[in-house]
Amino acid sequence: MEFLELLKAILIGIVQGITEWLPVSSTGHMILFDELFPLNMSEDFKDFFLVAIQLGSILAVCVLYFHKLNPLSRKKSKAERDATWRLWGNVLIGCLPAGILGVLLDDWIDARFYSETARFPVVGTTLLLYGIAFIAVERLRRGKAPRLGDVHAFTWRDALLVGGFQVLSLIPGTSRSGSTILGASLLGIGRSAAAEFSFFMALPVMAGATLLKGLKFLLSGVGVTGAEIGILIAGVLVAFLVSLVAIRFLMDFVRRHSFEAFGWYRIALGGVVLLYWCLAK
Repeated sequence: MEFLELLKAILIGIVQGITEWLPVSSTGHMILFDELFPLNMSEDFKDFFLVAIQLGSILAVCVLYFHKLNPLSRKKSKAERDATWRLWGNVLIGCLPAGILGVLLDDWIDARFYSETARFPVVGTTLLLYGIAFIAVERLRRGKAPRLGDVHAFTWRDALLVGGFQVLSLIPGTSRSGSTILGASLLGIGRSAAAEFSFFMALPVMAGATLLKGLKFLLSGVGVTGAEIGILIAGVLVAFLVSLVAIRFLMDFVRRHSFEAFGWYRIALGGVVLLYWCLAK
């Protein structure tokens, strides 16, 4: 039984590592995977595990963009270090809307959108709607030069506006990277810059979400077994390794292609989710 649960954790790590960075909703995929292959552990620990596994994805961004995000690097000139500090300031500004509302509305969101009766229609609907939005925005922007093509060129207003779009990702199925990339595209920001800024905003947001869930789990008083700790470590490690590949794939993909393919994928998956929900009722 423990081996089977370990295998599920590895598969969840693969799903997390791929879908966290692609604009297809990692939360939506996690909910679907848990429906088909539920983890045999307490609900409290499972809720914590599905958030804590994001630590692997966070670490992947830190590794891949360590130099770009390091404001203390001696290999950078003073102007480059100052630019890195400004980038971090913009990242934190961009995180404010979702961070504040996420903390204030955490229990309300869980009750309204993550309940057994709500999560499938919500995920299916948001997958569909944002899939259509991606296709529409890509066609609207086709042939137009981006207003801004580098993350260091962001102003605090750009960061705050993109961060406002990140608030949409509090609803499952929306996709954190999807909402921020979509918002950045509407603001005339180039695909590569939009994707990178989305990666960087993930660091404090995902770390904060993990900390919040971790504190709630600890305060619940639920015990943790050695097997559960092993499952958590395995899931985080796999998510880290897969994220390294997924991030590199996305950055290479957006240099040559639009996000329209992800829109069609979301529409197809949203249709499958809603069909499954209708048949299961």
